[in-house]
Amino acid sequence: MTKLTIALLFIGATIIALIITKKVLNHERSGSVVHYSNFPSEFVVQRPVEVWLPQGYDPSSSERYPVIYMHDGQFLFLGSRSWYTWTPWNWNVDVTIPRMIREKKIRSAIVVAPWMLPKDDRRRNEYMPQKPITREVGRLLEADKSDIKYERLNSDNYLKFLVEELKPYIDKTYKTSPEKDNTFTMGSSMGGMISAYAISEYPDIFGGAACMSTHWSDANGAVVKWYQNHWPEAGDNRLYFDYGTESYDAAYEPYQQLMDETMRSKGYTEGHDWVTRKFQGASHRPSAWRDRLHIPLEFLLGTDK
Repeated sequence: MTKLTIALLFIGATIIALIITKKVLNHERSGSVVHYSNFPSEFVVQRPVEVWLPQGYDPSSSERYPVIYMHDGQFLFLGSRSWYTWTPWNWNVDVTIPRMIREKKIRSAIVVAPWMLPKDDRRRNEYMPQKPITREVGRLLEADKSDIKYERLNSDNYLKFLVEELKPYIDKTYKTSPEKDNTFTMGSSMGGMISAYAISEYPDIFGGAACMSTHWSDANGAVVKWYQNHWPEAGDNRLYFDYGTESYDAAYEPYQQLMDETMRSKGYTEGHDWVTRKFQGASHRPSAWRDRLHIPLEFLLGTDK
């Protein structure tokens, strides 16, 4: 048997496994996904946005729902129009949240998922916190051959898109609880970076954030160091951080520890309004984030909150 034959057999078996897995998970999936092909914006390039509504959502009901704004939206739902629904990169949010609601571990919620832009460098320049990146820090990134460019940074406008355009539309169109205590943001890697930045820039809009495998290491932790003097005092926000120990995540621990020091200095209490979790052996992969997604969800949306 040739190497090519073995490779083709492996690919075929992988595809079959994915199809079977998706059929099984689709059995568990519930709720509905509303797809907006090109959500307009004056601040960023228009893009698809998907809104997941929990099972039983009734626009004529008086019930109101908290909202999570999750980044990298095309990776999130099995019911998405994204082709990533067929890949191992999908987070299966529309499986995990319904299961946790049934188990009475979290409150029912709406998930809003703006897609990232197709080019990776565009994504990273939208998600990289803008104010911490001075021209000097930009030169450090350039020396590291980073695709994050000082002159292309656009995260301030991305957050304006969320706060001034997307959130008002969602609150007007759907049965949301629009106040800060019921508005959250979540992401992984660079999505973790923009989630933390949302708290820093708009602490009166976002009541909590989950930052998974946050990519603190760029420019030797310049963003974390900036937060030492630009982070909201404790009392109004809830923060979840985590990281693994393999692949990219292996570099994050010292920077997360620095962020933890900032949290303490601002009066946050670990286990109460802030959590940092280390996952031994976990790598920088969507499957790792999917497997532990229930932990930040319960931290933000737990029925005891």
